[in-house]
Amino acid sequence: MAWLLAPLALLIERLAGYPPQVFKLVGHPVTWMGALIGWLEARLNTGDNRRWKGAAMLVLLVATGLAVSLLIIAVTRRMPFGFVLEAGLASSLLAQKELGRAVKAVADGLSVSLEAGRAAVSHIVGRDPHVLDEPGVARAAIESLAESTSDGVVAPLFWLLVGGLPGIVLYKAINTADSMVGHRNERYAAFGWASARLDDVANWIPARLTALLIAGASFLVRRADPEGAWGTTLRDARKHASPNAGWPEAAFAGALGFSLGGPRDYDGETHDLPAFGDGRTDLNALDILKSLELYWMAMNVLLAATVVVVLALWRFA
Repeated sequence: MAWLLAPLALLIERLAGYPPQVFKLVGHPVTWMGALIGWLEARLNTGDNRRWKGAAMLVLLVATGLAVSLLIIAVTRRMPFGFVLEAGLASSLLAQKELGRAVKAVADGLSVSLEAGRAAVSHIVGRDPHVLDEPGVARAAIESLAESTSDGVVAPLFWLLVGGLPGIVLYKAINTADSMVGHRNERYAAFGWASARLDDVANWIPARLTALLIAGASFLVRRADPEGAWGTTLRDARKHASPNAGWPEAAFAGALGFSLGGPRDYDGETHDLPAFGDGRTDLNALDILKSLELYWMAMNVLLAATVVVVLALWRFA
């Protein structure tokens, strides 16, 4: 039954997402992780030996996540159909429905006005939205969609398949720590080093699987180019400073004939980042919708592939 967790969790999240009523009542597992990270960071990120203190924070975070997930398993495995509850809990750590909704909101906003598009995209990117023109808003939404396809859906699902509920909990703990403290600035360069490096390791395989997934889904989407997706990935993915982030972004760019990436503004400072793909840069709301069409087809392929993997494991175990 444990192998059923992955496809069942993916299906539950696809249909129900994370209900807003539940979020208002108890929050979200990622916000709980974030609160613990913030509490530990405020107490440990001081004085000397910050790299070791950051590693200690990560160990405490991972140990807490492991203990909680094992406790949940100990309870659910004693319940009739407890694996369904376990799958429901795991589904809260996947983001396919919410990601699609958030990116669709940018397309809807941009079709009304530039300001509405900027407001919507500000919820999903960290760059300065007020300096973005229409193509900039569209590219930011599509780039966020590409990156989050990997670390918001494929990677947690991969670790759910590998390690069950503890696997997905530990991945999200590591990924959340990286997003909060894994920055190359004065405050976090040393303290967040361990979180950033472990996140790179955790995402290495999923990022490449995501590129394959996008290329495969391109066969099923009209006007998408599977050869362009994979060719652009092989050519451009390694341009990114991150060992993983360039793979899904290059795949989306090549599949849809876009050019993504390039300079971005964060906190009033321009960062000269590499470009992926050599297609159009003058993107708009319709191009966001095209990207979402490819994204949802990729999610269909991902669910089918997960079912096949689970059946193969069941058959040959």
